[in-house]
Amino acid sequence: MTDRPRVLYITGWLRSGSTLVGNVLNELPGVVHAGELHYLWQNGVLRAGTNSVCGCGEQVRACSLWSAVLASTGEDDLTALARRMTAAQRRLLRTRHTRARLAELRPGGAAPAPVTAVLDRMAGLYRELAARGGERLVVDGSKYPAEAAALLGRDDLDVRVLHVVRDPRATALSYHRSKQYIDPMSPAASTAYWTAFNLASERVGAAAGGRYLRVRHEDLARRPAEVIGQVMEFAGLDDPSPVAAGGTVLLGPNHTVTGNPDRLTHGAVTIRPDERWRTELPSRHTLTATALAFPLLARYGYPVRAAGRPTPIGKESLRWTSD
Repeated sequence: MTDRPRVLYITGWLRSGSTLVGNVLNELPGVVHAGELHYLWQNGVLRAGTNSVCGCGEQVRACSLWSAVLASTGEDDLTALARRMTAAQRRLLRTRHTRARLAELRPGGAAPAPVTAVLDRMAGLYRELAARGGERLVVDGSKYPAEAAALLGRDDLDVRVLHVVRDPRATALSYHRSKQYIDPMSPAASTAYWTAFNLASERVGAAAGGRYLRVRHEDLARRPAEVIGQVMEFAGLDDPSPVAAGGTVLLGPNHTVTGNPDRLTHGAVTIRPDERWRTELPSRHTLTATALAFPLLARYGYPVRAAGRPTPIGKESLRWTSD
């Protein structure tokens, strides 16, 4: 069993491409994409959330990988454990808790016992995944900045934080209509969350130093081999990129615990831009999202007046901190 698993923790707002990144990396030897591991307890064990089937097609508790990982907890009553974990996550690891978790990383700081207890469980899961195929890297797409901040303080884990950003108007369109696995959300609500999650992720990046990388969804879609290569280098993987010329990647089965249903797609997949928001998002919603996200648009290289024009590829859009 790996004593100090390497973990790539993906953060940022939802609908930004974390599932795609994780599934591509999952094609490399010694890499396991766990999906949104934060929801193992709620969706996988309690089956209280949506989209709770493992990426292999089985229910999580029936999956060969996850049944073994859960058995390793040594708990006879997994339901009781899952209820304790979900309660602790809500109480300690929401985005609003990012500042508190970051404060515990400063000299003289220390995580309180309840936080340590949750992190001990998470570290145990990472160790089990590392021992069951993820010996080189475990990818966790949970996207909770407070969780990422807390994990940075663990000496028994090698944690790297990948911050994925997508144009807020594209995420507003994704939430505009109800889907089987997510409820609809107004552009105002979606963009408010977008702002909060990305600002919190930036604070985590400031604390993480060289263990933080930010990429844009749009650059991933338009230069997939290059951006995936940068992510691989950041994560300590020196393999050839699994993305072929033209942006095609061959995806096999995975054991993602939850996430975008696209994680269930196998076979040849071509990564390409999706900017339907330019024509499909109503003008008033575009204006709402633009106005609310305005302070961050320029920072991430998104034009304010973008109707009908593709998002430009910026050299500064992919950032790897080194200090």
